[in-house]
Amino acid sequence: MASEYTTTEYIQHHLANATMCNTDTGVAFNKACADAGFWAIHIDTMAWSIGLGILFLYFFRRVAKKASTGVPSKTQAFVELVVGFVNDNVVSTFHGRSALIAPLALTIFVWVLLMNLMDLVPVDVIPTIAGWIGQYGFGMDPHDVYIKAVPTTDLNLTLALALGVFALIIFYSIKMKGVLGFAKELSFTPFNHWAFIPVNLILELVTLFARPLSLALRLFGNLYASELIFILIATIGLWQLPLHFMWAVFHILVLPLQAFIFMMLTIVYLSLASEDH
Repeated sequence: MASEYTTTEYIQHHLANATMCNTDTGVAFNKACADAGFWAIHIDTMAWSIGLGILFLYFFRRVAKKASTGVPSKTQAFVELVVGFVNDNVVSTFHGRSALIAPLALTIFVWVLLMNLMDLVPVDVIPTIAGWIGQYGFGMDPHDVYIKAVPTTDLNLTLALALGVFALIIFYSIKMKGVLGFAKELSFTPFNHWAFIPVNLILELVTLFARPLSLALRLFGNLYASELIFILIATIGLWQLPLHFMWAVFHILVLPLQAFIFMMLTIVYLSLASEDH
């Protein structure tokens, strides 16, 4: 597929999302959506993230329904290992009491990990299949078929995840401290004097808003850079195979690490929000 484009076109094509938007003439896709801004939807990000989320729920629910107290199967042992790993981190990090945190942490870790693992699929496989479907199924030019299979390389998705965590931070802060207590924490920390209220508000609000922003940008930046390197490796032709293998082996460690960091920071932020000073 790389030979059909110049290097610049090849990279741009692989980094472009399948975008849908509404225009004055009806529903449009990709290039016609250039000016749609906020109202454009990345349908590949939506499809892959929702699909992988359903896969996670189906797989874990199926294992849970078939779980036995006897000698576990390899699949059950694997799921129990993942659940135990997440639970141990929640118990050691979250100092409040909430039935939501452990399931939330498990969902974040497994879901983000599955989305990250799509980065190991060779970069030409899914776009080529999508191009064939567009060409032979819908009569489209394959060059006009765009798809990104790694949802976490889309800043819109990582920001959406981070904003969900941010909403929980606000919820737990108000639940544990009350509205006035939360406002007092923002106003009288770190300097416990009324004269420093403006300074405290600036420091605390910057810290508060930096949490979801850092969550989103850290995950997006690492996965986007990783995908870009895979694409650059693919541009060199047949010589890409050993380089692709080496980079993929390295990423077997990096991809779970990014999911773990996102999960742990979520637990830490919610633990801080739950502390009643």
